[in-house]
Amino acid sequence: MAKAASKTTQLDVFGALLDQAREYAGAYINAAHDQPLNPGAAALARLAEFDIPLPSGPTDASAMLAQLHDIGSPTTLPSTGGRYFGFVNGGAHPPALAAKWLSDIWDQNAAFYVMSPIASKLEDVCERWIVELLGLPKQTVAGFVGGTSTAISVGFVTARNELLARQGWDVAARGLFGAPQIRVVVGEQTHSAVYKALSYIGLGTDRVEIVPADDQGRMITEKLPELDAHTLVVTQAGNVNSGAFDPLDAICDKAQKAGAWVHVDGAFGLWAGASKNKRPLLKGFEKADSWAVDAHKTLNAPYDCGIILCRHPEKLASAMQASGSYLQTTEGERDGMYYVPEMSRRARATELWALLKTMGRSGVEELVDQLCARAESLAEGLKSQGFQIKNDVVFNQVLVACETPEQTRATLENIQQDGEIWCGGATWHDQPVIRASICSWATTQADIERAIVAFCAARERANLI
Repeated sequence: MAKAASKTTQLDVFGALLDQAREYAGAYINAAHDQPLNPGAAALARLAEFDIPLPSGPTDASAMLAQLHDIGSPTTLPSTGGRYFGFVNGGAHPPALAAKWLSDIWDQNAAFYVMSPIASKLEDVCERWIVELLGLPKQTVAGFVGGTSTAISVGFVTARNELLARQGWDVAARGLFGAPQIRVVVGEQTHSAVYKALSYIGLGTDRVEIVPADDQGRMITEKLPELDAHTLVVTQAGNVNSGAFDPLDAICDKAQKAGAWVHVDGAFGLWAGASKNKRPLLKGFEKADSWAVDAHKTLNAPYDCGIILCRHPEKLASAMQASGSYLQTTEGERDGMYYVPEMSRRARATELWALLKTMGRSGVEELVDQLCARAESLAEGLKSQGFQIKNDVVFNQVLVACETPEQTRATLENIQQDGEIWCGGATWHDQPVIRASICSWATTQADIERAIVAFCAARERANLI
């Protein structure tokens, strides 16, 4: 009887903690739409309260949660609201976030079917739905990772192994010492994550062949070098600043003729494939060999939810291979660890499934179109107020500048200090710009109008300095 009473008490405490967390979460969500997007000096100063020695003994869990909410919540930048336009950060869609909460309680390891049949099944379903949604080759397989940076690395490892195998070199067995040469071709405006991945996997960055880009950051097809069957060509669907898409159709045609491997970095732009209006931006992308995309950007799944897609299932599985007598596979079922670097990993496909299930094909298309329409509206409104729009707004990215570089920098600083909206900065054609990424389902037209007013107020303050 004593053991039963003890168990009941533990469950009651656990339930109370979950109720407490739910109360704090509700308060945060309710405040997120009006909370300033700048924590403020007083709130930030309180972060120093975490700087204490490791407690010598247990701390009351309820008190711990209270401190975390009391100090932590005011020092976030509430990207779940509609006025956060920084870093291509999507907002968490409510049904997906609710499913993630349930999945966190399950606390499943998604490595093998035998560890979590539900995680295996949802990965299998998400893979099929995404392939259909984007119009990729039917045999395409998906691996679910933390984000596009990891997905790019996985795609590159798969490509590297295949390109070396064509030259009779088994890199998994023999390593890279003495390996034949392979080539890497990238655009002038390629994302830094591409260079990071090349460094990770031993291909380096100094030997990369760089293709010039046009004024929007797109690779110029005519400037591509001669390709061969030992070449990895890295393209992008959605330039991180301008949102522009490489001419994928022409690049893939050239690569296919030469037998080169094409990887598409589509962190946020690959979801253009779900929209009839925006799919032309991706023309020919289905001819590539691998694709990397985030579900936590345009699609608005909670963090972290990246996806590697590969049209060569056996090559991806070979690159990610692992063995051990204790590893237990299940015939006819998906064992997800064979498509990703990690063994132990959370069941991130749960929230992705929840999002796709509740939105459906038409809902995803509507979300993509809405984000793009909001970006166009912001650009038009700012242009009418005398701001310069430095890119062709083809997707969800808007690059804004004032009359002088100094005024642009001062305006951005004022925007970030004011907290009415939040934007980041970048350098575009050697000039500073304000970078607005419209990525949240929660962004309304009213938010866009507030943003235009905030831009104007920040510029006016800059003029007074």
